[in-house]
Amino acid sequence: MYLISVYFDSAATRKVQTLIEQIADASGNLYMTEKQVPPHMTLSAIEARSADVLIPAVKQLEGRLRRGTVSFVTIGQLFPYVLYTMPVLNQYLQEMALQVNHAISDIPDTTISRFYQHHSWLPHVTLGKTLSKEQMRTAFAVVQDKFSVFEAQVTELGLAKVNPHEDVLRFQLL
Repeated sequence: MYLISVYFDSAATRKVQTLIEQIADASGNLYMTEKQVPPHMTLSAIEARSADVLIPAVKQLEGRLRRGTVSFVTIGQLFPYVLYTMPVLNQYLQEMALQVNHAISDIPDTTISRFYQHHSWLPHVTLGKTLSKEQMRTAFAVVQDKFSVFEAQVTELGLAKVNPHEDVLRFQLL
């Protein structure tokens, strides 16, 4: 599995990373910190035999995608194990996701996850993963105390391999 994701300005990245670390410390669930998963928002998840088939399509996006602002306004859960923060799905974010999926949709022998296709995407930034029920309660208590609405500048796009997270390609947006 490969992910095409966006990354954020340093202030937003620090804010999200701090939440990830506070959740890990309070809950004892170290998945995000031990795996060194950087704060990111996945635009597309793709099954492919190797990154090599995806790299040309992702590279063609370089110089075409622009920076933009997203507002993170809420916390949510993907039951039973994931806690996340979610932005408002604005026109900028929707168009970027469409451009990314259009760029990779015709690559032979690849499949875009059904959860990342047009009209099936829930934009989010994972704060905690593989949380037990008790860890989820603890993590939620952390975000109740520490989360506040914030804006993030989308500054980079990248292609990464998962489990463990490993950047394959990453570039600055215009």
